[in-house]
Amino acid sequence: MNILFFLSPKQDLMYVYDDFTLRQTLEKWENNRYASIPVLNRKGEYVGTLTEGDILWGLKKTHGLDLEAAEDVPISSFAHKRDYKAVTVSTSMDQLIEAAMNQNFVPVVDDRGMFIGIVRRQAIIRYCYDKARSEQAGAKTARRRETVSAVAN
Repeated sequence: MNILFFLSPKQDLMYVYDDFTLRQTLEKWENNRYASIPVLNRKGEYVGTLTEGDILWGLKKTHGLDLEAAEDVPISSFAHKRDYKAVTVSTSMDQLIEAAMNQNFVPVVDDRGMFIGIVRRQAIIRYCYDKARSEQAGAKTARRRETVSAVAN
């Protein structure tokens, strides 16, 4: 199985640039319910992951901040609790699953380090679930055939 099978492409995702202000980030994030989003530089390279918690802790440090003042606060000034490990399209499925066990999504970059999308943990779980269900159904069908064959003989 190839990572591209699971890929949600960049054009379908919400992300922010590291030169966005806090206000730009909040306005972009406002209509989405993501707990974390990718951060890219203007070249399109993945530079980290921003979480709701990162914003909350950053706001705690900035006393008296209002929406107008948020226009002057660069989102790059907010510390990231942790950045999600990015993988390439040539990463093995084992490595992809290992990364997904520890993060909500896995950023995917090309060979030049350019962000091309994410693999959501949910997509991997759904694939594994569907595969297990089809294998169970196949085993059940095989047992029925064996039983019918044994009865016929």
